[in-house]
Amino acid sequence: MADAVKLHESWREPLSDQFEQPYMADLKRFLLAERAAGKRIFPAGGEWFGALDLTPLEQVRVVILGQDPYHGPGQAHGLCFSVRPGVRTPPSLVNIYKELRDDLGIAPARHGHLEHWARQGVLLLNSVLTVEMAKAASHRGRGWERFTDAVVRQVAAKEAPVVFLLWGSHAQKKADFIASVERGGRHLVLKAPHPSPLSAHTGFFGCRHFSKANAFLEERGRGSIDWALPEIAAAD
Repeated sequence: MADAVKLHESWREPLSDQFEQPYMADLKRFLLAERAAGKRIFPAGGEWFGALDLTPLEQVRVVILGQDPYHGPGQAHGLCFSVRPGVRTPPSLVNIYKELRDDLGIAPARHGHLEHWARQGVLLLNSVLTVEMAKAASHRGRGWERFTDAVVRQVAAKEAPVVFLLWGSHAQKKADFIASVERGGRHLVLKAPHPSPLSAHTGFFGCRHFSKANAFLEERGRGSIDWALPEIAAAD
């Protein structure tokens, strides 16, 4: 399966054992059966591993963990919280922009396309990489979580320090794989409620994760992330 997917070469060898596991064969059969049944699956097949294609393993400086892809037409394209140019910014991302404004004084972007972050070493990874149209969480428990656990383990094994932004209880489950500075490790793990309108007011707002991430990276010689998103033209 690994040869057929689109992901950056730096991930192929570290994840090759996962693609050979029975759970991945089961996942592939499930997805093929769903398609054969006429169900629409997001994102498109060539974008399932979009986060791993845009952000090479050796360049990862920050990991943001989402849950599963957006389930509306034209939204998901393989990066958590991100949508294509020209697509209305979803509510959770609106709240992320609000926190960016309050934390770093960055005005909210007029689009929701986060590729600028991904190309700087921000791994925008969902825990589950596919979803059926209009059915949130429909592909949970099918094997994707085990695969993305392996992705997080690979990043956590890096010698270079990385910041993990874990928003919501689902993302925070992966903290067990990470040797954080609080536990004598080298990585920074920051936790907050999910930025969804249902929970953002319970602690996501005011978490200041963006400035904390940059301070940590700068102190360790890894530079800072430019969180300000450049304006882009809407897709034709």
